[in-house]
Parts: sequence; C-alpha cells; structure tokens
Amino acid sequence: RTFDSFIVNYGKGKLTCFPANPNTIIDVIPVDMVVNAMVVAMRVHYAERHVCETIYHVSSSFRNPLTLSDLRNLFHCYFIKNPWIDANGLRVKVGQLTFFSKANRYLLLMQMKYVLPLKVLYLANILCCQRFKKIYKNLNRKINFAIQLAKLYEPYAFFLGSFNDGNLVELQRVAEEQGIDLVEFNFDSESIEWEEYMMNIHIPGLLKYGIKS
Repeated sequence: RTFDSFIVNYGKGKLTCFPANPNTIIDVIPVDMVVNAMVVAMRVHYAERHVCETIYHVSSSFRNPLTLSDLRNLFHCYFIKNPWIDANGLRVKVGQLTFFSKANRYLLLMQMKYVLPLKVLYLANILCCQRFKKIYKNLNRKINFAIQLAKLYEPYAFFLGSFNDGNLVELQRVAEEQGIDLVEFNFDSESIEWEEYMMNIHIPGLLKYGIKS
C-alpha cells in the first residue's frame, strides 16, 4: 500500500515530480503470498516439532527486483492506455514522472515555485481583508502535505539495499518435500511478472476497489 497514493495522484495529474533515486528497488509483494508463506511456515514447523526461530523475508527485492524507474514506466504506460476521467468528464493527460536525485533540489523547487508565491498570496489576503483566506488555506495545506510526504519517504526513496529471502527459498524446498501444494500456496516472488501484475491486477484493482472516484 505504500505507493498506492502515488499511483492515484499520478493518474489524476497531481504528481509530476518526486525526490527519489530511480535505481532504488521497491520491495513489492502481493499480500496473498505473505499469507501463503505464513500458512506454509506454520505447517512445516509444526511437522518438524522442534523449537527454532527463523526469520522469513517475504520479499521481492533480492530475486525479482523492481526499481522505481520500472514502476514509473508501468504507471505511465497504464494511464496512457487508461486515462483518469476527472469530475468534468475529461481525460487527464500524464507525462513521465520526474525524479530528483537530491532531496534538497526538490525542496528548493517547492520553495521557489510554490512556497514563495504562497507567501505573496498570504500578504494579499491580509491586505484584502481575508478575501483569499479559503484559497490560501487550501493551497497551504496541499503544499505542506507534498513537502512532508517527500521528507517522510526520503529514507525509502533513496534506499539501495535488498532483503535476502534465502530462508524462504529453503522453506519452499522443505514444503515441497512434505508434499505441500506450492501452486495453491504460492509465495515465490520470482513467479511474479511485474508488467502483467501491475497493468492487469494491482492498478486496475486499486482504482476499482481501493479509492473513491
């Protein structure tokens, strides 16, 4: 769910740039795979009947990496083919999302393009007896939200690590030996075809069931 808000705001044309390293690997995993891994792990460890503490990373970053650059291309491709329809019934045109490799460059852009003009509006609002109060408050809220969002996600947007899921691979091997159906209880991240998953499952499902129009 971490990047779902990005998908929606990008599709609506509200997100055109963001501070991030395009080579950052995003750890994406369908929740049903997490549940499958939990069920299989309980079954395997119950069968072994001995106390052991094992950490399983149900993740995709190590064996099936998906970068922010990959996601950007998939988002763009989806909304070019399936444009968002706004409240006026018009199709929203989207361009490629721009990444700022340095967070301070993004914050500088926000200051120059939005914060400074907002300060002018603030003064105009005072001089005009609060005539622009509602507009100012609305813009101020949106700008502050964008800045705080960038600061919040900065550690993740520039993270270049991955999580080794070797224990999960071993769990698959043991489960197969025990005759557990790993087709029904699939949790192999390598089996995910990202273009198919994003274009035909995740994004359409998010837009249909996860948000209000």
